[in-house]
Amino acid sequence: MNNLYTSTRNNQVKISAKDAIHQGFSDDGGLYVFPNFDNVSINIEELKNKSYQDIAQLVLRQLLPDFSDEEINECVSAAYDSSFDTDEITPVTDVDNFHILELFHGPTSAFKDVGLQLLPQLMKHSIADKRVMILTATSGDTGKAALEGFKNSDKIAITVFYPHNGVSKVQQLQMASTDGNNTEVAAIEGNFDDAQSNVKKILNDASLKQELGNNISLSSANSINIGRLIPQIVYYFYSYKKLVENNQIHNGAKVNFSVPTGNFGDVLAGYLAKQLGLPVNKFIVASNENNVLTDFFNSGIYDRNRPFFKTVAPSMDIQISSNFERLLYYKSNGDTAYVKQLMDELEANGKYQVSDELLNSIQEDFYCGYSTDKEIKESIQDVYNEQGYLMDPHTAVGYKVMRDYQKIDDSCPTILLSTASPYKFVKVVAEAILDDNHDNDLQLMKDIQVKTGVDIPKNLANVWNLPILHKDVIKKDDMRDYVKSKVEADLYDKN
Repeated sequence: MNNLYTSTRNNQVKISAKDAIHQGFSDDGGLYVFPNFDNVSINIEELKNKSYQDIAQLVLRQLLPDFSDEEINECVSAAYDSSFDTDEITPVTDVDNFHILELFHGPTSAFKDVGLQLLPQLMKHSIADKRVMILTATSGDTGKAALEGFKNSDKIAITVFYPHNGVSKVQQLQMASTDGNNTEVAAIEGNFDDAQSNVKKILNDASLKQELGNNISLSSANSINIGRLIPQIVYYFYSYKKLVENNQIHNGAKVNFSVPTGNFGDVLAGYLAKQLGLPVNKFIVASNENNVLTDFFNSGIYDRNRPFFKTVAPSMDIQISSNFERLLYYKSNGDTAYVKQLMDELEANGKYQVSDELLNSIQEDFYCGYSTDKEIKESIQDVYNEQGYLMDPHTAVGYKVMRDYQKIDDSCPTILLSTASPYKFVKVVAEAILDDNHDNDLQLMKDIQVKTGVDIPKNLANVWNLPILHKDVIKKDDMRDYVKSKVEADLYDKN
């Protein structure tokens, strides 16, 4: 039974990894979790000289027990052998007295590529003869990475929803220009939380499932899908191994990770790495001004009843951090009744409060802080001027909160996760480092490259010349009907 997944809200659920990936989301509204890490682990002594792909295979074998070695090797190879611009996949760069884990070397220049190059491969081995519509809510980066990962897949189509006027120009162009015979994109009149909440409702809509028929199922490419989350564990081990190989730490020494977060998936992957044996002192959770998590870490009260801010770090403009539910499951020792109670309170009242014991347990592993828009720009400017390293605004959030934590405790080396190329958010970066600022995003890209010498990723340089293929803007209440129409267009009567 230890090898089966369960739901965060009902521990009677027992499901295989393949079924968990296929479904994406539990029927009871909970998220699938690997319940017990007692019998799984990664020996960090064995990581030496292993490639990124080797480490990915080690992690997947531990957490996807019903995948054969041959299936895992095939999935990893298809995901990583040729789609990233560096053989390292996620290289580590030394800056000042900390280390930056660069997660933006994939086909869409964002960290989501790491999970979303592998998830489609895992999904292919999980769906048997069914046809699947992947539903994805995005605050900017997940959408294009998911579209790129799933486009032209056999028996799988994908529909992406993003907040209208709530993503950067480059992000919007990336999604709107996506080709492929199975890709659908719509902007919604609302924010990311509206998109995410409605996607969850659609995934749990029993009447819609009936209308679609037995051979069509719905699933998710967001980090609520464990097949998206598990691949992100790998780069935590990889970055640790790099520091050991460079003689910057000895094997077994603890490190900190500073992680910009909105939906809590990226940092939760780190926590799962710790459960598998990675020596971590503290996870530094970094929020922007939508700082619901910062307030929770200080008070134990999660309260989304607050103003929603559009910030210069738009991928983190989120107030309902879905993956936090998984942390509550693990930190409550698998008390699914308690997690369900908290989630019901969040649904009904927009807030909940955890016990002091649970909060103390969370604070042992996590520190949380936030950065204002002004501080984001100052961080980009300071690190570029002093170190010659160019950060995107989300990485800058992680930098600022990392520096806050180091004032409290600087005893451990820190790895800062850099989640996107600075060229995905040119207006903010330009405001921070250029004297002459204007509204032409393409020209700003070129100006930044001239000043810094940092190459523009090819996919971002080319996106301006691609035809716009997706122009839909819909009301958030129309998402269900939109999904049904796209299922009929993309998956019915197709081989």
